[in-house]
Amino acid sequence: MKKVSTREIYGRTLCELGDRDDSVVVVDADLSLCTMTCYFAGKHPERFFNVGISEANMVGVGAGLAATGKTVFVNSFAMFTAGRAYDQIRNSVCYPHLNVKVVGTHAGLTVGEDGATHQCVEDMSLMRTVPGMTVIVPCDAEETRQAVYAMADYNGPCYFRLGRAPVSNVVDSLPGYKFEIGKAVTVKEGTDVTVIAAGTMVEVALEASSALKVKGINARVINMHTIKPIDRNAILSAARETGAIVTAEEHNVIGGLGSAVSEVIVESDTRVPVVRVGVQDVFGHSAPAEVCMAAYGLTSDRVAQAVQQAIAMR
Repeated sequence: MKKVSTREIYGRTLCELGDRDDSVVVVDADLSLCTMTCYFAGKHPERFFNVGISEANMVGVGAGLAATGKTVFVNSFAMFTAGRAYDQIRNSVCYPHLNVKVVGTHAGLTVGEDGATHQCVEDMSLMRTVPGMTVIVPCDAEETRQAVYAMADYNGPCYFRLGRAPVSNVVDSLPGYKFEIGKAVTVKEGTDVTVIAAGTMVEVALEASSALKVKGINARVINMHTIKPIDRNAILSAARETGAIVTAEEHNVIGGLGSAVSEVIVESDTRVPVVRVGVQDVFGHSAPAEVCMAAYGLTSDRVAQAVQQAIAMR
């Protein structure tokens, strides 16, 4: 199957969800052609609200709608939802624990030519530190589709991180795949080391695992689609069974997946080396998505190097 962006599938699935559930309401900050909420707007205009370029107000409107019993999806670029509207997400959504799904599209470096100001590599960190917030990062189209329905069934705040760039299908190869909030998925078995990845980096981790097999290294790959609540059992089982962990994320290594995994390890009696692959606490630059990913080491070669480093640290 051809590659497709998670934001594209999100928009189409949201429209399907609206067909089935008339409690679903969508609010956008004048970016519906980019966030793909345009599909919902075209089919359900009476339940779609464009508040203009006012992201903080968008979240406040969403909170008000949720307080009346609606299931609300508020949408903008990750830089604007997680960043510009952080105060409203914290105080108007999470503090009263309202049923608002905060969707951040165009996350990470794969925004590409939009440049550093729009390349949000801090959003997972910001959102996972807010009490009561669930943080989900799907890796492909099918996982995105299932996650939208899972969030709709879940009563409470969620942050949904989506990308601009097309990605390959990963979970289609897993028989009977079913998305479950807080439950990681092993997409490749292995005994020598575990790569725990999220979002776009799951595909990259699988590529690294294939390359490592030629060198006699059998790497397990785990898709950690939920950053919060993190799947502690999957992490600790991987630590015990493979003895070393590498994390891979299109996000700052501070505060995101790597930090969450490390916290689980250091608070357990299973101490193994953890090597974090991600953005090394720097801003991005304007360039095509693939150039950005290569420039910041978010590649299968870098993941393979990190695997060998982690094994050597055992």
